[in-house]
Amino acid sequence: MASSSIRVPKWMHDTVVPLFFLLLCPPTVFVFWYINVALHGSFQHFFQLIQENGLITTVWQIWKPLFFGSPMGWKILAVFSVFQLTLMKIVPGKPFLGPITPNGNVPTYKANGLASYLITMAAFVIGAYGFQWFSPTIIYDNLGSLLGALNVFSLCFCLFLYVKGIYWPSTSDHGTSGNVFFDYYWGTELYPRIFGWDVKQFTNCRFGMMSWGLILLSYASKQNQLYGLSDSMFIAVALQLIYISKFFLWETGYLRSLDIMHDRAGYYICWGCLVWVPSIYTASTLYLVHHPIHLGNALGTLIFLIGSASIIINYLADRQRQIVRATNGQCLVWGRRPSLINAVYTTQNGETKQTLLLASGWWGMARHFHYIPELIGSLSWSLPALFNDFMPYFYFVYLTILLVDRAYRHDQRCANKYGAAWDAYCEKVPYKIIPYLF
Repeated sequence: MASSSIRVPKWMHDTVVPLFFLLLCPPTVFVFWYINVALHGSFQHFFQLIQENGLITTVWQIWKPLFFGSPMGWKILAVFSVFQLTLMKIVPGKPFLGPITPNGNVPTYKANGLASYLITMAAFVIGAYGFQWFSPTIIYDNLGSLLGALNVFSLCFCLFLYVKGIYWPSTSDHGTSGNVFFDYYWGTELYPRIFGWDVKQFTNCRFGMMSWGLILLSYASKQNQLYGLSDSMFIAVALQLIYISKFFLWETGYLRSLDIMHDRAGYYICWGCLVWVPSIYTASTLYLVHHPIHLGNALGTLIFLIGSASIIINYLADRQRQIVRATNGQCLVWGRRPSLINAVYTTQNGETKQTLLLASGWWGMARHFHYIPELIGSLSWSLPALFNDFMPYFYFVYLTILLVDRAYRHDQRCANKYGAAWDAYCEKVPYKIIPYLF
């Protein structure tokens, strides 16, 4: 995590924190893969290996054979990347504008995410089952070496972005802190483009989120091949596919979110979306491959309904705010005129802008209420694994920590940006995430 509302010494923020994540995250990806495929999803067995061989030796023995990937891993990476880059260009979509940057730049995108997602999923199913060009289990079967290729590529790509932002920036929203570790970790450009492709749209949306869906299909196919498809796998995959579909339906909103507006294109966001998302976000479903748990109609239906409702509420909350801002408040929120606060702010180049802070509807319950259905949704596609191991719940715990930290960081950014208007909003909506509690 890049920053926090808690003050930390600059040397720690700029050097220790980046180095910590640079050194910790890549081996963690391979350890989680190994625990799921070789140790039956048991952290206990992994800790036994550490006691026998030591931590560094154990991790290196897992990582070493996969470090540079394999020819098949690189082939999968190349084919998928080229396919997504091609879809970004050729699939029709209306142009839409991102938020104005601190230096007055306005990123332009093409709204073809949902169509590209449907084409990608259909291409995988037709290619695997219709024409039999490849096995539907291809991603699972090559996952370790694919992660090796992804990691090497992503680390080099982030280095390229670091250099590009210094010498060949796409816009005036670039710069360095003077600390090479922090600049590599955080990035040197806000909206880099390469031959017309927006880097963050590609890494975050068209690679990270798009690959998530394909990986799930491959996991389900592998379980079906080995044991038959369980209802737990079906429910976990179905809920995540609904969530991913919701994401692409809302992609234009995501590209106007605070994360995209603030996070530069560096290791934190690009490596995270290229490597961390495909591996860690799918870990609970990877666990299910060799755990064909039977839930039964009653429990399975309950989990599915709770998860689906959470995903829908999360979408409705985000859409509610979008509609209010798109109509300049000339709309109804839950059948009433919205409660709004006009926030005026100044960009870095001295321009005065204004926006609307919505203080009713979902956004009148808590300032980050939409994190609650986000967390319940992620818990719902972990629950089919039941409670024999911690592995299926790591993502939920990680996401909880991430979103709580993000809530504090976003509040601090908004306080700095909107000043008295944000104070007025906090008076109207005093709770950060959980109404009446927090």
